[in-house]
Amino acid sequence: MSPAEHVFDPRALEHAPAPAEVGERDAEATLRPAAFAEFVGQQPAQRNLQVAIEAARARGDVLDHVLLSGSPGLGKTSLARILARELDGSLHSTTGPALDRPRDLVGILTQLRRGDVLFIDEIHRVPAAVEEYLYTAMEDFHVDLTLDQGPHARVMHMTLERFTLVGATTRDGLLSAPFRSRFGLFERLTPYAPAELQQILARSAAILGIELAPAAGELVSRRSRGTPRIANRFLRRARDLAQVSGAARIDAGLAEEALGRMGIDEHGLEGTDRAILASLARTPETPLGIKTIAAEVGESEDTIEEVFEPHLLRCGFLRKTARGRQITAEGCRAIGVEPDAGDGSRGGLFP
Repeated sequence: MSPAEHVFDPRALEHAPAPAEVGERDAEATLRPAAFAEFVGQQPAQRNLQVAIEAARARGDVLDHVLLSGSPGLGKTSLARILARELDGSLHSTTGPALDRPRDLVGILTQLRRGDVLFIDEIHRVPAAVEEYLYTAMEDFHVDLTLDQGPHARVMHMTLERFTLVGATTRDGLLSAPFRSRFGLFERLTPYAPAELQQILARSAAILGIELAPAAGELVSRRSRGTPRIANRFLRRARDLAQVSGAARIDAGLAEEALGRMGIDEHGLEGTDRAILASLARTPETPLGIKTIAAEVGESEDTIEEVFEPHLLRCGFLRKTARGRQITAEGCRAIGVEPDAGDGSRGGLFP
């Protein structure tokens, strides 16, 4: 089924909470799709996962381990929840940084029942010592835990129930080769098309109990950087403005005003994006390293690389070179700078 054929069906909301029950703190979790029928986009990944689930059920086996990669907010956590539901198992969630010691991991593994799903977000940040325990747990479904130290040390062999590990990462290149090889399914999630985001916004607006005009949905979807999480955040802020303004629906004008208040321009750029481009535009002929950019805009290097750069690269506003980052002519125009302006000390990078 192509993305254009995947149309939101209002009947999918029959088990969703009433709009009055959706609080701000619960909004993001409530808006997550609970089944493949509600999940819009990522059709290749959905098809592959559904085939694997059906095959595992036919064999009476558990699903192979799954590695989901892609930018933040594309649906990796939602897919993990859907997998657990489709497999009739419980979802146990943690993050890579939270597994500080092997004992932390063993405590979780021993709670798993057959068919359960263990979801590890930011799995590329699992410490090396913990990762080694995962090897045998994933492959042989047992762990050997060392008790005590010195001459009194002994090893306890613990057999585990067969489970499915779902790992989510924004930087799959940081996973070691032995770790990656133990996953049977690899799915990379890609940014969503505006038409897909419009379907997601229509579903979210129905859950939130606010009418969303098609023109408003189109406007918000085009500025959401291809990311459902961002689109839903923009929708909630537009809903707030509509509520305070006494508007019964979100139209294009109200959506434009809400995005303007958040500093989101027609390219979907926010303040930090423009600060990055402005930093590069001061010396367009000279590439800047990520450390320099991070220091100038006041963001961490990881945040710039994982959150801001992907959108700027997709838009063609900057490019990576062997010596660093450079702004493009389109990037200069996006922030209202003449492409050949630069710092005025040289003839300019762009013709």
